[in-house]
Parts: sequence; C-alpha cells; structure tokens
Amino acid sequence: QVQLVDSGGGSVQAGDSLRLSCAASGRSFSSNAMGWFRQAPGKEREFVAAISWSGAGTRYADSVKGRFTISRDAAKNTVYLQMNSLKPEDTAVYYCAAGSGSYPASRSNEYAYWGQGTQVTVSS
Repeated sequence: QVQLVDSGGGSVQAGDSLRLSCAASGRSFSSNAMGWFRQAPGKEREFVAAISWSGAGTRYADSVKGRFTISRDAAKNTVYLQMNSLKPEDTAVYYCAAGSGSYPASRSNEYAYWGQGTQVTVSS
C-alpha cells in the first residue's frame, strides 16, 4: 500500500522556521517528481514547491520563493520543505504529493498520491 506521511508542522511565531518531512512507503518514488501544496481555511489548495526526480530541478510559488526550499533524499524516499521567515499568511495545512511523472509540475492534477497533511500555524 502506497502511503505518504507528512510531519513537522506546528505553531510558530512570524519569522520562525519549520521543516516539513514527507516519508513515502509502499514503493519508491525515485523516478517521480515530488511536491508540496497547502490549503488555508476557506481557500483552494495551492501549489507551494516541487522537485524533479533527480533533485536537480525545483519550482516555487512566487509567494514562497527565497524563503522555502524543497529537497529530497532518494535513499530515504523522503522529501523535505524547509520554511524560513514564516509569515501569518503561510498558515495552512501542508500536503506533500508524489507526481505522476518526473517533471516538477505545479498543478495538483499532475500528482497521483497525497499525504494526509500537516498543520502549520504562524502567528504575528
């Protein structure tokens, strides 16, 4: 059974940092792109960041560029999202996802598997 388990969320102050992790099990995703999305209350799910199968290519939403960094450890079948300089508007449930292909896409329909989500709350 394929499973993505998100972790690392929490409640922090503006300007703090968090690192989210997404551990995959059930199969290897070393040939797939991985991504992070988020959904704030009352809003649609939005793209945050994605990384190619090799890790050489990354893509970010403009709202997080320069503050967030996505990375992956193929040996551990794990993807990370380092979030620095957090803002209250980053508050959301964050979901990791495994892509259908190897390209770091930004559309959610390009992703076949999803984690359960981890809550990030940033207070001012």
